[in-house]
Amino acid sequence: MTGWIGISLGDVTGIGPEVALKAVAAEAPKDDAKYLFIGDEKKLRQVNEKLSLNLPLKKFSGYADAGKFFSANPVAEPLPEELPLSSLLAARASVKCLRDGAERCLRRELDALVTAPVNKKSIIHAGFSFVGQTEFLSELAKTDHTVMMLLGHDDKNRWLRVALTTIHLPLKSVPEKITPTKIILAIELATQACRDLGLPRAKIVVAGLNPHAGESGEFGDEEVKIIAPTVVAAQKKGFDVVGPLSGDTIFHYALKGDYDAVVAMYHDQGLAPLKAVAFDTGVNWTLGLPFIRTSPDHGTAYDIAGKGIANPSSMVAAIRLAKHLAKNKG
Repeated sequence: MTGWIGISLGDVTGIGPEVALKAVAAEAPKDDAKYLFIGDEKKLRQVNEKLSLNLPLKKFSGYADAGKFFSANPVAEPLPEELPLSSLLAARASVKCLRDGAERCLRRELDALVTAPVNKKSIIHAGFSFVGQTEFLSELAKTDHTVMMLLGHDDKNRWLRVALTTIHLPLKSVPEKITPTKIILAIELATQACRDLGLPRAKIVVAGLNPHAGESGEFGDEEVKIIAPTVVAAQKKGFDVVGPLSGDTIFHYALKGDYDAVVAMYHDQGLAPLKAVAFDTGVNWTLGLPFIRTSPDHGTAYDIAGKGIANPSSMVAAIRLAKHLAKNKG
């Protein structure tokens, strides 16, 4: 049995409620899960009615409740009916909903948490110190041993799985932040991710930082001094890992199936090729948390919010992955 899947609605002035409801409406007939939408209940019901999805939403009162679709709002006061895009009220509510979902997971009340998009700039303007949902959840779980993995498939069902050594940093800060500790963590968690997914193997390839993986030190020495020795150390620990290989070719070979996951050195090195082949099916999975957390790989999309035309494919993929992981874990 899959159990309870929590979905935090994110910034409700964006497309979060829409893609969440569309995705659940598409997925629910295929599973035995129960869904808890965490966010503004009035907004949720308005979107449900507007899209004619007719999900029988119930106000959550306890985990023994009969039914399949529930809503809970950790914010004391309902949000105003009319909110401007990127509203600070909506930003504050999105943080409270994210925290509520994570705390339910930490209490083992939910089997997984799927997080709809938030607006980092609005959250910061609302008075929070906020780098991203991954960092927020890591701090809440009291761990710094987390890694962001993005995964998705193309129209031929060929998969890319990319674990990031560094994430939300200015590009100029990346070289100094690449350490053996971070690289080995990404290798270890990418390997465990392959096992959690039920893959028959866990062959990992590590990207270089510089063009052509540094050309033996000609274009930078991070590969020679840091990355290559760390890969050797991981091999000695028994990990099936190779590298560093040139970042301009490894994604091609990974997509062909030569490798099961790529360890990229920085955010755009990993996400650009992932989004090129799996823009609609990409999922953000936080590895290393004490609970399952996935998220669609897109933002709030204010330009199409409220129009009913948002593509729920990435949210569908995020929910499917959360259910798959929860079932395997259970």
